[in-house]
Amino acid sequence: MNYLSVENVSRAFADKALFKNISLGINQGQKIGFVAKNGYGKTSLLNIIAGKEEPDSGSVNRRNDLRMAFLSQEPDLDPNQTIEQVILASDIPTIGIIARYEKAMQNMEDADAYQSAFDQMEAAQAWDFETKYKQILSKLKLDDLSQKVGKLSGGQKKRIAMAIALLSDPQLLIMDEPTNHLDLEMIEWLEEYFKQEDYTILMVTHDRYFLDRVCNEIIELDNGNLYTYKGNYSYYVQKKEERLEIEQTTQEKAQQLYKKELQWMRRQPKARTTKSKSRIDDFYAIKEAAFNRRKEHQVELEINMQRLGTKIVELHKISKSFGDKNLIENFNYNFQRGERVGIIGKNGTGKSTFLNIINGDLAPDKGKVTIGETVKIGYYTQGGITIKPGQKVIDVVKEYGEYIPLNKGRIISASQLLERFLFDNKKKHDFVEKLSGGERKRLYLCTILIQNPNFLILDEPTNDLDIPTLNVLENFLMDFPGCIVVVSHDRYFMDKIVDHLLVFNQSGEITDFPGNYSDFRAYVGTTDIALEKETPQESTIKKVTPAPPKQVSSGISREDQKELSRLENKIKQLEQERKKLQDSFLDDSLATDVVTENSIKLGQVKEELEEKEMQWLELTERLDV
Repeated sequence: MNYLSVENVSRAFADKALFKNISLGINQGQKIGFVAKNGYGKTSLLNIIAGKEEPDSGSVNRRNDLRMAFLSQEPDLDPNQTIEQVILASDIPTIGIIARYEKAMQNMEDADAYQSAFDQMEAAQAWDFETKYKQILSKLKLDDLSQKVGKLSGGQKKRIAMAIALLSDPQLLIMDEPTNHLDLEMIEWLEEYFKQEDYTILMVTHDRYFLDRVCNEIIELDNGNLYTYKGNYSYYVQKKEERLEIEQTTQEKAQQLYKKELQWMRRQPKARTTKSKSRIDDFYAIKEAAFNRRKEHQVELEINMQRLGTKIVELHKISKSFGDKNLIENFNYNFQRGERVGIIGKNGTGKSTFLNIINGDLAPDKGKVTIGETVKIGYYTQGGITIKPGQKVIDVVKEYGEYIPLNKGRIISASQLLERFLFDNKKKHDFVEKLSGGERKRLYLCTILIQNPNFLILDEPTNDLDIPTLNVLENFLMDFPGCIVVVSHDRYFMDKIVDHLLVFNQSGEITDFPGNYSDFRAYVGTTDIALEKETPQESTIKKVTPAPPKQVSSGISREDQKELSRLENKIKQLEQERKKLQDSFLDDSLATDVVTENSIKLGQVKEELEEKEMQWLELTERLDV
């Protein structure tokens, strides 16, 4: 069933065409992720489809009875109302049905009105609305409904808008960056919710795991063309790479043909026949194809930063509270060279507070922070960059530095750094106030990096960045030789960048987990980020205690502890893989070549499992665990 059709829609902003003659259809059951670079008009297209904006040309045709909900990036809520008032004042159909039913209950003499209200309750299945209402509000941590909206954070407002969208029971749900400002627990709950509920979805998000686990189709807007991929994000990445390879081959052939035709053009006489006129037209078409080069940028920075000394950042028994809330309790930690630490925890557990203490912007209540003499901190905060009217993009970066020294005596100028972070020559000389939210975040990153820090602190660096920019940032950080401390709700980003995690819980305790976010989720097995409960395996995780890191009760060093935990996790994975392969032989329908392939794999898994078990045994004997 077709829900809506977009036909030849175009939109321009000032003198820039965002998109032209875009056409697509949305059918029941589709869960579509819309992917494009920042500045290509993703939000504008969503607004047009949702009826919030009008296109410059073209049309959007929707079913007359279509129930549609739209979650925007910045929800427009009445600041003078409470959370409950905002929800009840929204156009959630079921709330109106319940209100009419309750009114009919007060006037039972009007049998027709009561029967009509009762039938509407049945049709909408409104009897279970209260249960659904409470479940969604609870999962989105909207417990105090008496709070005034004007006093809430941006994240809380986004959660209210999300609750309204879900409670409206839409057939088509349109979402612009739905995971922004949600913590990891909420994001994972939302993934499961969308798997269970029968929604048709169109969304823009930079959360690649969310795209992977929710979407069954990806639509990409690239260089003015729409490309459709019938699969999730991983499928899209694979098929896009294949498409680009084909385009590259086609372009090379077109360039070869162009050279031949250019020679012919130079030889031909001035008097042109009809046949040569046709060939001339073909020549210009070939020329366009041959020189339609993609403007892709790859960051390959080899920064020559100041070398870190033996003392980097040391935290000595630091504690921090706000009122009765303990965020950090008696915490010790010494950062090592090249360390890449991810910080996770529920909202309000003190992650940003911890970063501010390291940077010296906030003093601990107890304890002290010691910074090494050679440490130069670069701190990317959620607040972003302060815009000065009339300032150009290139001038903003040059305020912080003219160049970054690279290895082998080379340098990269402020202009070149901007290019590497996807600012073309025209954009570099634009006024800053003309930039989109994502472009401003990109510019802010450049102002941090041009200062050549050797200790990077990143507080939600992925918010408002498009996927191409995320790839650029990840490539840079993968080659970054200094220390990295990052807070992010982007699980894909965390998996790629960090080596281990500091897990913050509600009691002020911090747990050091040796692995990335996916390792952590596989280990814990639930969406409870806090690690409040003891588990039989908990002994493999080093909990941070008041004692200095080298004096933990087990007598095991931090590196040995990490290695032990890595081996145990790997052994567990290999045992699961072995069982899966062994079980596959019970399937009589398995093809002979698959059986042979699985047999070879099983032998390899067994061999690796024996090797890891031996390493684990030797390590435990040496450590006397």
